[in-house]
Amino acid sequence: MFGFLKKAQMVDAAEALQGRDAPIPTAETHFVSGRPLSLDVPEGFEEAMFGMGCFWGVERMFWKLDGVYSTMVGYAAGFTKNPTYQEVCTGQTGHNEVVRVVYDPSIISFAELLKVFWEGHDPTQGMRQGNDVGTQYRSGIYTYSDDQAQAAEETRKQYATELEASGYGPVTTEILPAPAFYFAEDYHQQYLAKNPNGYCGIGGTGVTCPIGTGVSA
Repeated sequence: MFGFLKKAQMVDAAEALQGRDAPIPTAETHFVSGRPLSLDVPEGFEEAMFGMGCFWGVERMFWKLDGVYSTMVGYAAGFTKNPTYQEVCTGQTGHNEVVRVVYDPSIISFAELLKVFWEGHDPTQGMRQGNDVGTQYRSGIYTYSDDQAQAAEETRKQYATELEASGYGPVTTEILPAPAFYFAEDYHQQYLAKNPNGYCGIGGTGVTCPIGTGVSA
């Protein structure tokens, strides 16, 4: 029980695992689209980053969307450099399981991505998502611009009102400037395309998120 509770508490930076200087190996191309898995953003495209629980199911939500150029899973918002999955699972890195999305804003807006984010999980659960418990499963939006930050904050307020009316508790989603993104291992990338019957613990609340921020990020 002690270990169960400890995994749901954020580790102090001074006590976090150190990690390593070299990135861990990962896939070179996207299993579904065949596009390169890269930190580069093509000209005219933008990027977004979300934490919504186990990243296997989250990534599938986004790669299916029209206007999404690429998706990739990894670790972010913690302290350990270039962590492994096993290290993240200890709760001693501070990292969240995240999905980085590269998208064409002329086809899909950041607000539309936020709608998928809010409706695709339960953002009131703190350091867990369903049966998955730990700091790596927390709800988070990691923003790349002031416009993204404004849209995230405004939709959080709007959705919190809708959730409260439906009997849910306070929204626990963290909204932060995008930290360093560390790629997860090869087998995690597009996991549910490689394993169609694989585990997906992601589920929304059934509460609709109103999109009307007036922000075109």
